[in-house]
Amino acid sequence: MTLDTLNKKFSSIDEAFCLEAILAATSKELYVIETSAFRFITASASALANLSRTRAELQTLTVAEIFHGVSHTVLRGYLAKFDDESYVAEPLRMNQLDAFSSDLKMVFIKQGQHEAIIATRSEQTELDESESRFQAIVANIPSMVFQCRLNPHNEIQFNYVSENCRALLGIKAEDLLENPGKLLDQILPEDRASFLQSMQTSANQLVVWNWEGSLWIEKWQDIKLVNLRATARINTYGVVQWGGVITNITQSRNEKREIEESHRRLAELSSHLSLIKEQERLRIAREVHDDLGGNLTAIKIGLASLTSKLDKNQQVLLDKAQQLEQLVDNTFEAAHRITRDLRPDVLELGIVAALEWQTEEFERQIGIPCEFITNNENIELTTDEAIALFRICQEATSNIAKYAKANHVQVQLMSDTDSVTMRIVDDGIGISPADKLKSNAFGLRGMAERVSAIGGSFSIKQGQHGGTEILVQLTI
Repeated sequence: MTLDTLNKKFSSIDEAFCLEAILAATSKELYVIETSAFRFITASASALANLSRTRAELQTLTVAEIFHGVSHTVLRGYLAKFDDESYVAEPLRMNQLDAFSSDLKMVFIKQGQHEAIIATRSEQTELDESESRFQAIVANIPSMVFQCRLNPHNEIQFNYVSENCRALLGIKAEDLLENPGKLLDQILPEDRASFLQSMQTSANQLVVWNWEGSLWIEKWQDIKLVNLRATARINTYGVVQWGGVITNITQSRNEKREIEESHRRLAELSSHLSLIKEQERLRIAREVHDDLGGNLTAIKIGLASLTSKLDKNQQVLLDKAQQLEQLVDNTFEAAHRITRDLRPDVLELGIVAALEWQTEEFERQIGIPCEFITNNENIELTTDEAIALFRICQEATSNIAKYAKANHVQVQLMSDTDSVTMRIVDDGIGISPADKLKSNAFGLRGMAERVSAIGGSFSIKQGQHGGTEILVQLTI
Protein backbone atom coordinates (compact mmCIF):
# COMPACT_ATOMS: atom_id res chain seq x y z
CA MET A 1 0.00 0.00 0.00
CA THR A 2 1.47 3.41 -1.03
CA LEU A 3 1.82 6.45 1.23
CA ASP A 4 -0.77 8.33 -0.86
CA THR A 5 -3.23 5.46 -0.41
CA LEU A 6 -2.67 5.48 3.34
CA ASN A 7 -3.18 9.25 3.51
CA LYS A 8 -6.45 9.00 1.58
CA LYS A 9 -7.66 6.14 3.77
CA PHE A 10 -6.92 7.83 7.08
CA SER A 11 -8.19 11.23 5.95
CA SER A 12 -11.63 9.69 5.59
CA ILE A 13 -11.71 8.63 9.24
CA ASP A 14 -13.87 10.90 11.37
CA GLU A 15 -11.74 13.12 13.62
CA ALA A 16 -14.22 12.80 16.48
CA PHE A 17 -13.90 9.04 16.24
CA CYS A 18 -10.11 9.31 16.46
CA LEU A 19 -10.39 11.52 19.54
CA GLU A 20 -12.76 9.09 21.25
CA ALA A 21 -10.46 6.17 20.42
CA ILE A 22 -7.46 7.97 21.92
CA LEU A 23 -9.38 8.89 25.08
CA ALA A 24 -10.64 5.33 25.47
CA ALA A 25 -7.21 3.79 24.97
CA THR A 26 -5.11 6.02 27.21
CA SER A 27 -4.63 5.19 30.87
CA LYS A 28 -3.73 8.81 31.70
CA GLU A 29 -6.09 11.45 33.05
CA LEU A 30 -6.75 13.61 30.01
CA TYR A 31 -9.22 16.53 29.78
CA VAL A 32 -10.27 18.48 26.65
CA ILE A 33 -11.43 22.05 27.42
CA GLU A 34 -13.02 24.66 25.13
CA THR A 35 -11.52 28.16 25.29
CA SER A 36 -14.54 30.47 25.45
CA ALA A 37 -16.17 29.59 28.80
CA PHE A 38 -13.49 27.04 29.78
CA ARG A 39 -15.93 24.20 29.99
CA PHE A 40 -15.05 20.55 29.55
CA ILE A 41 -15.69 19.02 26.13
CA THR A 42 -14.73 15.47 27.01
CA ALA A 43 -12.27 13.45 29.11
CA SER A 44 -10.56 10.08 29.17
CA ALA A 45 -12.12 7.10 30.95
CA SER A 46 -9.53 7.20 33.74
CA ALA A 47 -10.26 10.90 34.32
CA LEU A 48 -14.00 10.28 34.57
CA ALA A 49 -13.41 7.36 36.92
CA ASN A 50 -11.17 9.48 39.16
CA LEU A 51 -13.83 12.22 39.35
CA SER A 52 -16.68 9.69 39.75
CA ARG A 53 -18.64 11.57 37.11
CA THR A 54 -20.18 10.81 33.74
CA ARG A 55 -19.14 12.70 30.62
CA ALA A 56 -22.50 14.50 30.54
CA GLU A 57 -22.05 15.63 34.16
CA LEU A 58 -18.50 16.84 33.45
CA GLN A 59 -19.65 18.90 30.45
CA THR A 60 -21.82 21.08 32.72
CA LEU A 61 -18.80 22.16 34.76
CA THR A 62 -16.02 24.68 34.24
CA VAL A 63 -12.32 24.19 34.82
CA ALA A 64 -12.40 26.27 38.00
CA GLU A 65 -15.05 24.00 39.49
CA ILE A 66 -12.83 20.93 39.11
CA PHE A 67 -9.29 22.29 39.31
CA HIS A 68 -9.53 24.61 42.30
CA GLY A 69 -7.18 27.58 41.94
CA VAL A 70 -7.12 27.46 38.14
CA SER A 71 -9.11 30.63 37.52
CA HIS A 72 -10.48 31.85 34.24
CA THR A 73 -8.30 34.97 34.60
CA VAL A 74 -5.17 32.86 34.68
CA LEU A 75 -6.27 30.89 31.63
CA ARG A 76 -7.20 34.01 29.63
CA GLY A 77 -3.81 35.52 30.43
CA TYR A 78 -2.17 32.32 29.26
CA LEU A 79 -4.09 32.33 25.95
CA ALA A 80 -3.47 36.04 25.31
CA LYS A 81 0.23 35.38 24.70
CA PHE A 82 -0.39 33.55 21.43
CA ASP A 83 -1.06 34.98 17.99
CA ASP A 84 -3.39 33.62 15.33
CA GLU A 85 -0.95 31.20 13.75
CA SER A 86 -1.50 27.45 13.98
CA TYR A 87 0.67 25.92 16.68
CA VAL A 88 0.92 23.76 19.73
CA ALA A 89 1.81 26.03 22.62
CA GLU A 90 4.36 25.41 25.34
CA PRO A 91 2.80 23.78 28.40
CA LEU A 92 1.48 25.82 31.30
CA ARG A 93 2.27 24.21 34.67
CA MET A 94 -0.10 25.05 37.52
CA ASN A 95 1.74 24.67 40.81
CA GLN A 96 0.93 25.59 44.43
CA LEU A 97 -2.69 24.51 44.07
CA ASP A 98 -4.71 22.00 46.12
CA ALA A 99 -3.68 18.34 46.25
CA PHE A 100 -5.92 17.39 43.32
CA SER A 101 -4.94 20.29 41.05
CA SER A 102 -1.22 20.48 41.86
CA ASP A 103 1.28 19.58 39.18
CA LEU A 104 -1.42 20.12 36.55
CA LYS A 105 -0.11 20.46 33.00
CA MET A 106 -2.08 22.36 30.34
CA VAL A 107 -1.32 22.62 26.61
CA PHE A 108 -3.04 25.05 24.22
CA ILE A 109 -3.66 23.62 20.75
CA LYS A 110 -4.85 25.63 17.74
CA GLN A 111 -5.44 24.55 14.15
CA GLY A 112 -7.22 26.92 11.83
CA GLN A 113 -10.46 28.01 13.47
CA HIS A 114 -10.32 25.20 16.04
CA GLU A 115 -8.67 25.60 19.42
CA ALA A 116 -8.74 23.77 22.73
CA ILE A 117 -6.82 23.24 25.94
CA ILE A 118 -5.59 19.75 26.80
CA ALA A 119 -5.11 19.24 30.55
CA THR A 120 -3.19 16.33 32.04
CA ARG A 121 -1.66 15.52 35.38
CA SER A 122 1.88 14.26 35.81
CA GLU A 123 2.43 10.52 36.00
CA GLN A 124 4.02 10.90 39.41
CA THR A 125 0.93 12.62 40.73
CA GLU A 126 -1.29 9.85 39.37
CA LEU A 127 1.06 7.26 40.82
CA ASP A 128 1.01 8.96 44.21
CA GLU A 129 -2.77 9.07 44.22
CA SER A 130 -2.98 5.42 43.16
CA GLU A 131 -0.60 4.50 45.97
CA SER A 132 -2.67 6.55 48.41
CA ARG A 133 -5.88 4.78 47.38
CA PHE A 134 -4.16 1.39 47.63
CA GLN A 135 -2.85 2.13 51.13
CA ALA A 136 -6.29 3.36 52.23
CA ILE A 137 -7.84 0.08 51.07
CA VAL A 138 -5.09 -2.07 52.62
CA ALA A 139 -5.37 -0.23 55.95
CA ASN A 140 -8.99 -1.34 56.24
CA ILE A 141 -8.35 -4.99 55.36
CA PRO A 142 -7.97 -7.12 58.52
CA SER A 143 -5.65 -9.50 56.66
CA MET A 144 -1.96 -9.10 55.88
CA VAL A 145 -1.64 -8.06 52.23
CA PHE A 146 1.54 -9.17 50.50
CA GLN A 147 3.33 -9.50 47.20
CA CYS A 148 6.13 -12.04 46.82
CA ARG A 149 8.14 -13.92 44.23
CA LEU A 150 10.52 -16.86 43.99
CA ASN A 151 14.22 -15.97 44.00
CA PRO A 152 16.85 -17.95 42.01
CA HIS A 153 17.13 -20.36 44.95
CA ASN A 154 13.39 -21.14 44.74
CA GLU A 155 12.79 -19.30 48.01
CA ILE A 156 10.14 -16.71 48.82
CA GLN A 157 11.20 -13.08 48.53
CA PHE A 158 8.66 -10.45 49.62
CA ASN A 159 8.23 -7.31 47.48
CA TYR A 160 5.55 -5.81 49.70
CA VAL A 161 4.02 -6.55 53.10
CA SER A 162 1.25 -4.47 54.69
CA GLU A 163 1.45 -3.07 58.22
CA ASN A 164 -1.00 -5.72 59.44
CA CYS A 165 2.01 -8.03 59.46
CA ARG A 166 2.68 -7.01 63.07
CA ALA A 167 -0.89 -7.81 64.19
CA LEU A 168 -0.86 -11.19 62.42
CA LEU A 169 2.69 -12.48 62.83
CA GLY A 170 3.98 -10.38 65.73
CA ILE A 171 6.85 -8.99 63.63
CA LYS A 172 7.33 -5.72 61.74
CA ALA A 173 6.70 -5.59 58.00
CA GLU A 174 10.26 -4.40 57.34
CA ASP A 175 11.64 -7.36 59.33
CA LEU A 176 9.72 -9.80 57.12
CA LEU A 177 10.84 -7.99 53.98
CA GLU A 178 14.44 -8.26 55.14
CA ASN A 179 14.17 -11.87 56.31
CA PRO A 180 11.36 -13.72 54.44
CA GLY A 181 12.35 -17.01 56.10
CA LYS A 182 10.69 -15.82 59.31
CA LEU A 183 7.30 -16.81 57.88
CA LEU A 184 8.42 -20.38 57.23
CA ASP A 185 10.00 -20.50 60.70
CA GLN A 186 6.63 -19.66 62.27
CA ILE A 187 4.78 -22.44 60.45
CA LEU A 188 4.36 -25.51 62.66
CA PRO A 189 6.61 -28.40 61.52
CA GLU A 190 3.63 -30.62 60.60
CA ASP A 191 2.27 -27.92 58.24
CA ARG A 192 5.47 -26.86 56.45
CA ALA A 193 5.39 -29.64 53.87
CA SER A 194 1.84 -28.71 52.77
CA PHE A 195 2.84 -25.02 52.64
CA LEU A 196 5.78 -25.70 50.32
CA GLN A 197 3.81 -28.19 48.24
CA SER A 198 0.90 -25.79 47.70
CA MET A 199 3.37 -23.01 46.79
CA GLN A 200 5.15 -25.23 44.26
CA THR A 201 1.87 -26.40 42.72
CA SER A 202 0.73 -22.80 42.31
CA ALA A 203 4.07 -21.83 40.75
CA ASN A 204 4.14 -24.76 38.33
CA GLN A 205 0.52 -24.52 37.21
CA LEU A 206 -0.06 -20.77 37.75
CA VAL A 207 -3.18 -21.51 39.80
CA VAL A 208 -4.42 -19.81 42.95
CA TRP A 209 -2.20 -20.51 45.95
CA ASN A 210 -4.60 -21.58 48.69
CA TRP A 211 -3.21 -22.95 51.97
CA GLU A 212 -4.37 -23.35 55.54
CA GLY A 213 -2.10 -24.10 58.44
CA SER A 214 -0.97 -23.17 61.94
CA LEU A 215 1.65 -20.61 62.98
CA TRP A 216 3.51 -20.40 66.28
CA ILE A 217 3.65 -16.72 67.32
CA GLU A 218 6.62 -16.48 69.65
CA LYS A 219 5.78 -12.96 70.78
CA TRP A 220 2.41 -14.02 72.21
CA GLN A 221 3.24 -17.67 72.90
CA ASP A 222 0.19 -18.59 70.88
CA ILE A 223 -0.84 -20.70 67.88
CA LYS A 224 -2.82 -19.07 65.08
CA LEU A 225 -4.68 -20.83 62.30
CA VAL A 226 -4.31 -18.85 59.06
CA ASN A 227 -5.45 -19.00 55.46
CA LEU A 228 -3.14 -17.86 52.67
CA ARG A 229 -4.74 -17.08 49.33
CA ALA A 230 -2.84 -15.50 46.44
CA THR A 231 -2.98 -15.20 42.66
CA ALA A 232 0.06 -16.39 40.70
CA ARG A 233 1.40 -14.76 37.53
CA ILE A 234 4.62 -14.40 35.57
CA ASN A 235 6.11 -10.90 35.95
CA THR A 236 8.04 -8.95 33.31
CA TYR A 237 11.26 -10.73 34.29
CA GLY A 238 9.76 -14.17 33.74
CA VAL A 239 9.59 -14.91 37.47
CA VAL A 240 6.56 -16.34 39.29
CA GLN A 241 5.00 -13.65 41.46
CA TRP A 242 2.04 -13.75 43.85
CA GLY A 243 -0.25 -11.10 45.24
CA GLY A 244 -2.65 -12.02 48.01
CA VAL A 245 -3.59 -12.01 51.68
CA ILE A 246 -2.94 -14.04 54.81
CA THR A 247 -5.97 -14.09 57.11
CA ASN A 248 -6.28 -15.13 60.73
CA ILE A 249 -9.11 -17.69 60.77
CA THR A 250 -8.51 -18.95 64.32
CA GLN A 251 -11.69 -17.44 65.75
CA SER A 252 -13.93 -18.49 62.87
CA ARG A 253 -12.47 -22.00 62.88
CA ASN A 254 -12.91 -22.27 66.67
CA GLU A 255 -16.49 -21.07 66.32
CA LYS A 256 -17.05 -23.64 63.59
CA ARG A 257 -15.62 -26.38 65.79
CA GLU A 258 -17.81 -25.25 68.69
CA ILE A 259 -20.88 -25.35 66.46
CA GLU A 260 -19.91 -28.80 65.16
CA GLU A 261 -19.31 -29.98 68.72
CA SER A 262 -22.67 -28.54 69.75
CA HIS A 263 -24.37 -30.37 66.86
CA ARG A 264 -22.57 -33.57 67.82
CA ARG A 265 -23.73 -33.29 71.43
CA LEU A 266 -27.28 -32.53 70.32
CA ALA A 267 -27.18 -35.59 68.06
CA GLU A 268 -25.92 -37.70 70.95
CA LEU A 269 -28.65 -36.31 73.20
CA SER A 270 -31.27 -36.97 70.55
CA SER A 271 -29.98 -40.51 70.11
CA HIS A 272 -29.99 -41.04 73.86
CA LEU A 273 -33.54 -39.68 74.18
CA SER A 274 -34.68 -41.96 71.35
CA LEU A 275 -33.07 -44.93 73.11
CA ILE A 276 -34.68 -43.97 76.43
CA LYS A 277 -38.03 -43.55 74.67
CA GLU A 278 -37.78 -46.98 73.05
CA GLN A 279 -36.75 -48.55 76.34
CA GLU A 280 -39.66 -46.89 78.10
CA ARG A 281 -42.02 -48.07 75.37
CA LEU A 282 -40.71 -51.60 75.80
CA ARG A 283 -41.15 -51.41 79.58
CA ILE A 284 -44.71 -50.10 79.30
CA ALA A 285 -45.55 -52.71 76.65
CA ARG A 286 -44.30 -55.50 78.92
CA GLU A 287 -46.22 -54.16 81.92
CA VAL A 288 -49.40 -53.87 79.86
CA HIS A 289 -48.89 -57.38 78.54
CA ASP A 290 -47.86 -58.99 81.82
CA ASP A 291 -49.75 -57.08 84.51
CA LEU A 292 -52.83 -55.80 82.72
CA GLY A 293 -53.05 -58.90 80.53
CA GLY A 294 -52.71 -61.18 83.54
CA ASN A 295 -55.35 -59.31 85.48
CA LEU A 296 -57.76 -59.35 82.53
CA THR A 297 -57.22 -63.08 82.14
CA ALA A 298 -58.02 -63.61 85.84
CA ILE A 299 -61.14 -61.47 85.52
CA LYS A 300 -62.29 -63.41 82.46
CA ILE A 301 -61.77 -66.74 84.26
CA GLY A 302 -63.60 -65.47 87.35
CA LEU A 303 -66.52 -64.25 85.25
CA ALA A 304 -66.72 -67.56 83.46
CA SER A 305 -66.78 -69.35 86.81
CA LEU A 306 -69.55 -67.11 88.16
CA THR A 307 -71.56 -67.41 84.96
CA SER A 308 -71.44 -71.19 85.12
CA LYS A 309 -73.01 -71.13 88.60
CA LEU A 310 -75.96 -68.96 87.62
CA ASP A 311 -79.38 -70.59 87.06
CA LYS A 312 -80.88 -70.30 83.63
CA ASN A 313 -83.82 -68.41 85.08
CA GLN A 314 -81.47 -65.63 86.28
CA GLN A 315 -81.45 -64.06 82.86
CA VAL A 316 -80.69 -60.52 84.05
CA LEU A 317 -77.51 -61.67 85.79
CA LEU A 318 -76.52 -63.84 82.83
CA ASP A 319 -76.89 -60.84 80.47
CA LYS A 320 -74.84 -58.68 82.80
CA ALA A 321 -72.11 -61.34 82.99
CA GLN A 322 -72.00 -61.59 79.18
CA GLN A 323 -71.68 -57.78 78.94
CA LEU A 324 -68.79 -57.89 81.38
CA GLU A 325 -67.10 -60.66 79.40
CA GLN A 326 -67.46 -58.61 76.21
CA LEU A 327 -65.98 -55.60 78.00
CA VAL A 328 -63.05 -57.75 79.12
CA ASP A 329 -62.55 -58.98 75.55
CA ASN A 330 -62.59 -55.40 74.25
CA THR A 331 -60.08 -54.41 76.91
CA PHE A 332 -57.90 -57.36 75.87
CA GLU A 333 -57.99 -56.09 72.28
CA ALA A 334 -57.15 -52.53 73.36
CA ALA A 335 -54.25 -53.80 75.48
CA HIS A 336 -52.92 -55.81 72.53
CA ARG A 337 -53.22 -52.78 70.25
CA ILE A 338 -51.40 -50.52 72.70
CA THR A 339 -48.66 -53.11 73.19
CA ARG A 340 -48.31 -53.55 69.46
CA ASP A 341 -48.02 -49.78 68.91
CA LEU A 342 -45.47 -49.42 71.70
CA ARG A 343 -43.33 -52.35 70.59
CA PRO A 344 -44.58 -54.37 67.60
CA ASP A 345 -43.81 -58.02 68.02
CA VAL A 346 -43.23 -58.19 64.28
CA LEU A 347 -39.91 -56.35 64.77
CA GLU A 348 -38.58 -59.57 66.26
CA LEU A 349 -39.02 -61.13 62.80
CA GLY A 350 -36.75 -58.54 61.14
CA ILE A 351 -37.06 -55.20 59.40
CA VAL A 352 -38.47 -56.63 56.15
CA ALA A 353 -41.38 -58.33 57.93
CA ALA A 354 -41.95 -55.25 60.11
CA LEU A 355 -42.19 -52.83 57.17
CA GLU A 356 -44.40 -55.23 55.21
CA TRP A 357 -46.73 -55.49 58.21
CA GLN A 358 -46.76 -51.69 58.61
CA THR A 359 -47.74 -51.11 54.96
CA GLU A 360 -50.53 -53.69 55.26
CA GLU A 361 -51.82 -52.06 58.46
CA PHE A 362 -51.72 -48.63 56.79
CA GLU A 363 -53.74 -49.89 53.83
CA ARG A 364 -56.21 -51.70 56.09
CA GLN A 365 -56.77 -48.76 58.45
CA ILE A 366 -56.56 -45.79 56.02
CA GLY A 367 -57.84 -47.42 52.84
CA ILE A 368 -55.05 -46.06 50.59
CA PRO A 369 -53.26 -48.74 48.50
CA CYS A 370 -49.76 -49.19 49.91
CA GLU A 371 -47.16 -51.30 48.08
CA PHE A 372 -44.05 -52.79 49.71
CA ILE A 373 -41.02 -53.72 47.56
CA THR A 374 -37.69 -55.24 48.58
CA ASN A 375 -34.81 -56.93 46.78
CA ASN A 376 -33.75 -58.94 49.82
CA GLU A 377 -36.01 -60.82 52.23
CA ASN A 378 -33.20 -61.29 54.76
CA ILE A 379 -31.81 -57.81 55.41
CA GLU A 380 -30.03 -57.83 58.75
CA LEU A 381 -29.77 -54.63 60.78
CA THR A 382 -28.91 -53.76 64.35
CA THR A 383 -31.81 -53.26 66.76
CA ASP A 384 -31.30 -49.47 66.73
CA GLU A 385 -31.23 -49.36 62.91
CA ALA A 386 -34.33 -51.53 62.56
CA ILE A 387 -36.26 -49.46 65.11
CA ALA A 388 -35.21 -46.22 63.37
CA LEU A 389 -36.40 -47.38 59.93
CA PHE A 390 -39.64 -48.75 61.35
CA ARG A 391 -40.45 -45.57 63.29
CA ILE A 392 -39.61 -43.39 60.26
CA CYS A 393 -41.94 -45.51 58.13
CA GLN A 394 -44.66 -45.14 60.78
CA GLU A 395 -44.21 -41.35 60.93
CA ALA A 396 -44.09 -41.00 57.15
CA THR A 397 -47.25 -43.03 56.52
CA SER A 398 -49.00 -41.15 59.33
CA ASN A 399 -48.11 -37.83 57.65
CA ILE A 400 -49.32 -39.18 54.29
CA ALA A 401 -52.67 -40.10 55.86
CA LYS A 402 -53.02 -36.63 57.46
CA TYR A 403 -51.77 -34.27 54.76
CA ALA A 404 -50.82 -35.82 51.41
CA LYS A 405 -54.23 -36.56 49.82
CA ALA A 406 -52.49 -39.43 48.09
CA ASN A 407 -54.05 -42.24 46.06
CA HIS A 408 -51.08 -44.59 46.21
CA VAL A 409 -48.06 -45.15 48.46
CA GLN A 410 -44.95 -47.22 47.83
CA VAL A 411 -42.37 -48.29 50.43
CA GLN A 412 -39.08 -49.66 49.07
CA LEU A 413 -36.34 -51.37 51.10
CA MET A 414 -33.26 -52.13 49.03
CA SER A 415 -29.87 -53.46 50.03
CA ASP A 416 -26.50 -53.96 48.37
CA THR A 417 -23.12 -55.04 49.66
CA ASP A 418 -22.52 -52.07 51.95
CA SER A 419 -25.74 -50.08 52.28
CA VAL A 420 -29.49 -50.23 52.89
CA THR A 421 -31.89 -47.72 51.36
CA MET A 422 -35.50 -47.07 52.35
CA ARG A 423 -37.58 -44.95 50.00
CA ILE A 424 -41.18 -43.90 50.76
CA VAL A 425 -43.03 -42.30 47.83
CA ASP A 426 -46.58 -41.02 47.49
CA ASP A 427 -48.51 -39.35 44.68
CA GLY A 428 -50.13 -36.68 46.84
CA ILE A 429 -49.96 -32.90 46.83
CA GLY A 430 -46.29 -32.81 47.88
CA ILE A 431 -44.47 -30.77 50.50
CA SER A 432 -43.32 -27.18 50.07
CA PRO A 433 -39.87 -25.95 51.19
CA ALA A 434 -41.60 -23.67 53.70
CA ASP A 435 -43.32 -26.66 55.32
CA LYS A 436 -39.97 -28.35 55.87
CA LEU A 437 -38.70 -25.27 57.73
CA LYS A 438 -41.69 -24.79 60.02
CA SER A 439 -40.80 -24.63 63.71
CA ASN A 440 -43.51 -27.18 64.55
CA ALA A 441 -42.36 -29.76 61.97
CA PHE A 442 -41.40 -32.12 64.79
CA GLY A 443 -42.17 -35.26 62.79
CA LEU A 444 -39.75 -34.38 59.99
CA ARG A 445 -37.13 -33.22 62.47
CA GLY A 446 -37.55 -36.39 64.47
CA MET A 447 -37.02 -38.54 61.37
CA ALA A 448 -33.84 -36.67 60.48
CA GLU A 449 -32.53 -36.95 64.04
CA ARG A 450 -33.21 -40.69 64.17
CA VAL A 451 -31.21 -41.22 60.97
CA SER A 452 -28.39 -38.94 62.14
CA ALA A 453 -28.16 -40.86 65.42
CA ILE A 454 -27.37 -44.10 63.57
CA GLY A 455 -24.95 -42.45 61.11
CA GLY A 456 -27.20 -42.43 58.05
CA SER A 457 -28.44 -39.79 55.64
CA PHE A 458 -31.97 -38.43 55.31
CA SER A 459 -33.64 -36.35 52.62
CA ILE A 460 -37.16 -35.31 51.74
CA LYS A 461 -38.01 -33.82 48.36
CA GLN A 462 -40.56 -33.56 45.58
CA GLY A 463 -41.15 -36.89 43.85
CA GLN A 464 -40.30 -37.37 40.17
CA HIS A 465 -44.00 -37.47 39.28
CA GLY A 466 -45.29 -35.20 42.04
CA GLY A 467 -46.01 -36.08 45.61
CA THR A 468 -43.24 -36.52 48.17
CA GLU A 469 -40.21 -38.79 48.38
CA ILE A 470 -38.46 -39.64 51.65
CA LEU A 471 -35.05 -41.26 51.31
CA VAL A 472 -33.06 -42.92 54.11
CA GLN A 473 -29.64 -44.44 53.48
CA LEU A 474 -27.62 -46.49 55.97
CA THR A 475 -24.10 -47.83 55.64
CA ILE A 476 -23.78 -51.42 56.87
